[in-house]
Amino acid sequence: MTTREVEHEIIADAPAETVFRLIAEVENWPRIFPPTIHVEYVERGADHERIRIWATANGEPKNWTSRRTLAPADLRIDFRQEVSTPPVAAMGGTWIIEPAMATRSKIRLLHDYRAVDDAPENLKWIDEAVDRNSRSELAALRANVERAHAEAELTFSFEDTVAVDGAAKDVYDFINEAHLWSERLPHVAKVRLSEGTPGLQSLEMDTRAQDGSVHTTKSYRVTFPHYRIAYKQVTLPALMNLHTGYWTFAETDSGVTASSQHTVVLNTANIARVLGNDATVADAREYVRNALSTNSRATLGHAKAYAEGRR
Repeated sequence: MTTREVEHEIIADAPAETVFRLIAEVENWPRIFPPTIHVEYVERGADHERIRIWATANGEPKNWTSRRTLAPADLRIDFRQEVSTPPVAAMGGTWIIEPAMATRSKIRLLHDYRAVDDAPENLKWIDEAVDRNSRSELAALRANVERAHAEAELTFSFEDTVAVDGAAKDVYDFINEAHLWSERLPHVAKVRLSEGTPGLQSLEMDTRAQDGSVHTTKSYRVTFPHYRIAYKQVTLPALMNLHTGYWTFAETDSGVTASSQHTVVLNTANIARVLGNDATVADAREYVRNALSTNSRATLGHAKAYAEGRR
């Protein structure tokens, strides 16, 4: 079997310890790495852990579980996929962070991999996916660590919640069955939902705004019946550099608490064009929050009515 070994690197204007921490804290990966949809810890020890990753490769959503060994003193993280997704037969690698100066660091990302059946077309597919993802991951990582301080004001999260006198499964089903949203939700004009891998969805929607305009968005969703659906929006409106979130459904003594959580990074370059020359970051934040919250509350309201109607 042919084992390919490749290395990518980039220089970042950030201390090596800061870079290491961002890579070590996997819960932040959807915010840092463009291909990453969602990450969860499966097991977690002092320096060994298992994580499950949902990400796109060459535009296709995939998921896998990796083992990681963290060596903070060496600023090194080794990783290895437990069971790889075809056409990958095996995949592993290493992050190595090297201090260049007190405020600069070299980030090295090493991969080794094999293809299913050692097929040349499979190896070519993996070559392209690893190269594309590595370049985008490193560029995004550099951008994120360099913007960390500047973007503190631009990153925010919020949540909308409703109490439902019904079953969590019914509320979950309403959100999960997004292919029916154009029939069930007035603000959704058209939906295209695909689920090639169970629990991993691609969702494209045409949504009507309050002013009557229609916007097309695409998201990838990871479903956890019947308590959570995590997502990452990959086609973004002009005022957002990032939009991730999740729907949660928690059983209570009186029914269900259903919530919609959003995390957003604002795109300041488009504030004047969208909201006018006098608009501030605070105006953009309020505008985005209102737009997202309006749709979330509408969807939660219809989910509530659906679940309560099925009691």
